[in-house]
Formats: sequence, C-alpha cells, structure tokens
Amino acid sequence: MIARRRFLEIVSASAGLIVLGPFAAAAQDAAQNTFDTDGGQMVVHPVSHASFVLETPGLVIYVDPVGEAAAYSQFPAPDLILLTHEHGDHFSVETLSALAGETAQLVTNPAVHGMLPDGLRSRATALANGESTEVAGITIEAIPAYNTTEDRLEFHPQGRDNGYLLGVDGRRVYIAGDTEDIPEMRALENIDVAFLPMNLPYTMDINQAAEAVKAFQPRTVYPYHYGESDVQEFASLVEASGVSTVVVLGNWYPEGPES
Repeated sequence: MIARRRFLEIVSASAGLIVLGPFAAAAQDAAQNTFDTDGGQMVVHPVSHASFVLETPGLVIYVDPVGEAAAYSQFPAPDLILLTHEHGDHFSVETLSALAGETAQLVTNPAVHGMLPDGLRSRATALANGESTEVAGITIEAIPAYNTTEDRLEFHPQGRDNGYLLGVDGRRVYIAGDTEDIPEMRALENIDVAFLPMNLPYTMDINQAAEAVKAFQPRTVYPYHYGESDVQEFASLVEASGVSTVVVLGNWYPEGPES
C-alpha cells in the first residue's frame, strides 16, 4: 500500500483501475483512462499483458494484439496496428489475421515485417530503430528497445526490437515494448503518457522502472507487461522519488497475472 497521504488512490470498479498520483485533477483524468488532446479525447483500453487499444480522435490503434480475437470485440476495428517484436506475447499471425480486416495499416520492426503473410505485409511499414513515419496525422518514431543486463541480452538484442513514440494531436505517447531502462528512454522529453514493462528476466525490475520514470518524468505512466511484479511498490518508489508523475494501475490481467 502507499504510505504517504499526499498520494490519491481512486478505485474504479467498472474499469478495474487504481490511480496513484499527487494531483487530484490529473488522477481523475487517468482514472477514466481518458486524456485530452488538441483534437479531442484519447482513451486507453488495457486488454491483456502487453496488448492494448488506444482510441485517438483520428485513429483506433491496436498495440501488440495477441490471444483470442473475442477479447477485442468490444472495441472499434483497428485503423493501425503497432507491433514491437516477434515474441509470442506481442505477435500472433492468427490474431492479426482475425483483427486486421481489409484496411488496417501495420507498423512493425523489420524482423516482424519479414514474418508477416503477404496479405498483411503489403500494408505494413517496417521501421528500424530511429526511423519514423506518419499515418493519418499521427507521427510514429521507432525507439530502441533492448536488454542491457549481461544475463538478459539474449532476450531482446540491441537493434532488433522497437518501442514507439507517437505524436497524437499535440500529445506524446511512449510505448516502451520489451526493454530495460536504456539511455534512449531516459533521454525522452515531454512525454504525456508512457507504458513501461517490468518483469524479470525479460525487461526491467520495478526499481529500474522507477529510476527511468525519475529520469524522463512522463506526466502519466502505466505499468504493463508486469506479470507478478509488485506494481504497488513501483508506485511507492515513483512517489518517493519526488516526481509528479501519475501512476495508473490498469486491469492488464483479467484472468490472473502471468509470470
């Protein structure tokens, strides 16, 4: 639990959310998973583990959709699908084929691009680290995502996988993918919403994640891809660091946590 009283805790039974942060107004916005942009509202919908839906004023974006297509039945069809890398909890040809319809565009790292069936590859853009593109007014920059700890290097080698930095109607959204607290993450500025993974041995532990938040200070951060990591303790570490970041604990594991 959070010990310091200046933290606000809001529990939303309908959304399965706990919102922790020092400012009530920001926390209320995050509790609804809704963020104002210059063009209207942006809404975050956690689905499972590393998969989520981002509704923006102009596009519906699916991020790393895997699992049963029925899990997405309550959401609008995707206009854009972002894929960070090839691991099975981020990439499923079967799920993509069920969800992509006839018109959804895809943005992937080069490795995944080469694994797509022809019908999907023909409308997919491959971005290497540092490259960027634009889809219907949303800018997409591929941010590196990799391991730095010696015994984890094989999981996500440097240069292969992507995170993504989105420019959405005046808001900057950072989707880290599977990574540790790399220099490229710490150097980010003016991030409105960030999604950070924290499960060992594949990504960061909660201490690394909290140190990363202290370094680049997103306005709001969602722990995701966390399995059995103690995200309440992560929120405590962020609060203790003195930054004003709002921590949102969404319902990423409706069927129970993954290890």
